[in-house]
This record gives sequence, C-alpha cells and structure tokens, in this order.
Amino acid sequence: MATKEEYVRNDLDAEFENFWDTVSCFAANSFPFEERCAFVRKAKDCNRSTNVLPYMRILACDLNCVNEFEQLIFLTMFLGLCFVILLLLIHVCTKYYSPALKAVSKFMRMNEHLAGVTLLAFGNSSADLFSNLASVNADVPVFANSLSAALFVSMVSGGLICYMYPFKMNAYESVRDILFLILGTTLLQYFLETDNQVSESEFICMFFVYIFYIVVNVVDVYLIRRALITTNAQIDAILEGELTPSKRKRLSELEKQQQGYTRDMEVEIFEKKNSDPNINKVRYTTLRMTRNTRISVDKKHTRNVRHNRTLGKNWGLCKDFFLALRPFTCEKWRKAFMVERAIMLLQIPGVMLCSIYIPLVDYEMEKHGWNKLLNCIQVMLNPAMSIIVIKALISSRGNSLWYVAISEEYIYGVYSLPITLPIAIFMFFQSRTDVPPFYHSVFTVMNLTGSMLMIFICATEIDKVLEVMGHILEVEEDFMGATVKACTGSLGPLIANIAMALHGYPKMAYASAIGGPFFRIKNGSTDFVILVHARLVSNESTGLRIRRVAFKLRLFTPLR
Repeated sequence: MATKEEYVRNDLDAEFENFWDTVSCFAANSFPFEERCAFVRKAKDCNRSTNVLPYMRILACDLNCVNEFEQLIFLTMFLGLCFVILLLLIHVCTKYYSPALKAVSKFMRMNEHLAGVTLLAFGNSSADLFSNLASVNADVPVFANSLSAALFVSMVSGGLICYMYPFKMNAYESVRDILFLILGTTLLQYFLETDNQVSESEFICMFFVYIFYIVVNVVDVYLIRRALITTNAQIDAILEGELTPSKRKRLSELEKQQQGYTRDMEVEIFEKKNSDPNINKVRYTTLRMTRNTRISVDKKHTRNVRHNRTLGKNWGLCKDFFLALRPFTCEKWRKAFMVERAIMLLQIPGVMLCSIYIPLVDYEMEKHGWNKLLNCIQVMLNPAMSIIVIKALISSRGNSLWYVAISEEYIYGVYSLPITLPIAIFMFFQSRTDVPPFYHSVFTVMNLTGSMLMIFICATEIDKVLEVMGHILEVEEDFMGATVKACTGSLGPLIANIAMALHGYPKMAYASAIGGPFFRIKNGSTDFVILVHARLVSNESTGLRIRRVAFKLRLFTPLR
C-alpha cells in the first residue's frame, strides 16, 4: 500500500511567502507599464525607502506613465525638483546652519581649525552615519560609498574652498590632518584585507585613533594659547628696557609670532560684506578672487541697536512676526530678473517652513535674529515637530508611507507641550520685542538640530531622486554609488563648507573638508560591526546554519 509522501518545506517556500516583504521596489521596472502600479502598491520596500515623496508610486500610479517617452519627461520633472531642493539646502546652510556654528564655536572658545574638525565635521557627517546604519541589513556597499563620499568631500569641497576664498592655511595643521586621514583609511583597509570583517576590538582601535586625533587638536589649541602668553611676556620685557637694533629686530619677530597666534586663538564673529553670500552667482574665472577684509562684529551693538526703554514690551510684536515670515523682501523682488523671480516663488513653501520650524540666532543681525512672538511659538513647535517626524519614521513598518503614521504618532509631540508651553508663556511675559533676552543663545541648540534635520532631508531626497533615475535608466548600482550618489550624498557638507568659507571662515571650512572624511572612515568601521551582529541575528532567527559571515563589500566587484 503506497503511503502519501509528506511535503517537506524548503527555503524557497519561505522566500515566496515573504516576497512582498523582501522584494526591491525597483523590480517594478522589469514589469510592463500597466502592471507597475499594482506592484509598487504591494511591495513594502516602496514605503520603507521613501523619504518625502514616493517617486516610484507617483511615476506608476499618480502620473500613470505608459511608455518610455512619458517616463523621460517625468524624470526631467524630477530633476527640476532636485534643483528646487538644492536651493532650499543652500538657504538652510547660509541663513541658519552657518551662523549657529559660529555662535557655538565662539561660546566654546574654539579656534577655526578645532571647530572645523569637531563641530562642523560632526554636523556634516552625522546624517551620513545614521543613513549608513539604516542600510546595514541591505545589500549596500557601505565601505565603497563611504570612501567615495570622503574622497568627494576632501577633494571637491576642499578645492572649491581654496578657489572661491583664497586664504593662508596652517601648513602643520593641514599636513597633520591629511596624515591622520591616510592612517584611518589604511587601518580600515588592513582590517578588511586580513579577515574580510571588522571585529569589535578593531572597531575600538579605530575609535581610539579618532579620539587621539581630537585630543591632538585640543592640545594644539592649548599650546597656541600658552605660546601667546609667553610671547606677550617677552614683548613686555623688551619694551621695558632701551630699544637697541638687536632688540628691535627681536621685537619685530615676536610681533609677527603674536599676530599669528592671535589669529589662531578663537573664532571671531565677522561682518558680512554683503547681506548674504550668493552661492548661486559664483564667478567662474581663472583669476583669484580678491581677499575680503574681515571686520569683527560688535555683539553688544547688534544686540541693543533697537533697544528703547520708552516703548512697551510688545511694541511692534505682530509686525516683526509677519516680517520674519516673508520669504523675500520687496526690494529683492524688484531687483530680480524673471528667472530669479520664478526661483523665488518656487522656494516659498520651503523658506516659510524653515522660518516657522528653525529659530534664528545670528550675532551679525540686529537683535541677533530675535523675534519675540515667533520664538515663543518655535519653543513649542520645534520639539513637537521633531518628535512627531522621528517617531513616525521609527514606527513605520513598510505597510504604508511613514507620514501616514503621523496621524497615530502625533500624540507623542503633544506630550512635549506640558514642558514647552510654560516656557513659552514665561518667555512671552518676561522678554521684550526690541532686545533679545539673556537666554537667547539657548535657541542655538534648536537651530543646530533643526538645521541638521533639514539638511539631512534635503540631501537624502536629492539622493533618492537620482537613485530612482539611475535604476530606471539601468545604470549599474555600484557605479552610481561610487560616483553620483557619492556627490549627492555629500551635498550637505559641500554647501555647508562653502557657506562657511564665504562667511569669512575658510580655515574652519577646509578643516572640516579633512576632518569630515576622517569621521566618515571611522563610521565605516561602526557600520561593519553592526552589520556582523545584524547578519548573525537575522540568520539565527530564521534557523539557518551559519558557516561564515558574508560581506558583500564591493567597489566595482564583490570582495570575497
């Protein structure tokens, strides 16, 4: 009597059951145009990979693309959207991010170089760190992308800084930073060549190399200040006695040293030559740009320039509020050409969103950018909006777009109001409209966090648009990662560094162009350690037998 054989399930069955959970959204490009809409609606990767706009769903469902010609037209529209987002990125970097970095550097008494390799480098590269950590489970060449982005930042960003704002760099500091960058890259490459992975002990080694790099820069600032004190004492001793020819020569040498040490003491807030550095009108010429004379800002004068005790506390409250929300001035509109006016109109939604969300702290502006009513609103809105967006991103599981979850997660932002609402009420009754309060500098924290979030969103959205275009046009993913995505992923650091240079801080910008890539290389080792544990946990949970941990780390061919 024949017995019925039982069907033994295999790994292929599990693959089919989890097909819509694991299939790539870009697999829709292999289907006919009329079937792509149904595919992108079912594939969870189309929701998980969305930053702001679901471009594959828009292309297949909303725009109902039916042939190759329409597809090219719509891709051209997406490319125009990238340009608008780039303009918003420039606006955030020049108006909010750069002034906040200068204020924090001045408060912490850093010099330009130390601020560049710490604050500016970390701010520019932290978004890239979180983006790479989010991709550790994906088949993404993290190491190759990190190296490509580091090369772009150090070469392109550093070169543009030297070209657009020529300055005298400190040879010792620059060579030291470059040597540390070479050390970090070589060390990580050695770890990968030995056993194709980065262990926890090797990661700790990389981490301490970076800490040692920061300590060296901090000690360098301390030694500069000690040397300045010694030089001042020597100058005073020479001036006390009779000035002989030998003493005059020695005095001249000491004064040159004093001038150099003073420049490297700490960050100064300088006046802008123009109201705003116009990065859109860079002069493409082989001639070197003229050196700008840097004039220090009188913080007390800019703080109290509108102060008038004869007026009431809330004089001009609503007028200042609406003037702060306007996306551009009437004078700027009158002077603009037709194309510039079109660009200004396209920027209105993003500019107004930044005005409401990001507090402005700029010591070069009147009242340091203080706006009583707007800042009281921002105390409540900024934390609430940040919490809602971050919670929606975390809780999104792929069944729907992340901002659909805002309707369920907004309550977490409301929970912040019992803390922020009393603070806003206290500010409203305690402060004046014509002078910033003594605690106005605290808004720099919200300025930095809000600016970094906006820069991250803008840069990753441009990167996502070009990723969609690359897959549709069938460009090799490894080639895209090493070229186009390396450029688009580094747009934030590029614009931020150029903005700092045009504001009169080329040393800080160039130091970030070297320190930022070093931080990215250290991030690469972090990604590998987390990738090991992620793969182990994933394999154990599915009951698979692990023979080895396989890394698909590809420059252009797989590394096995």
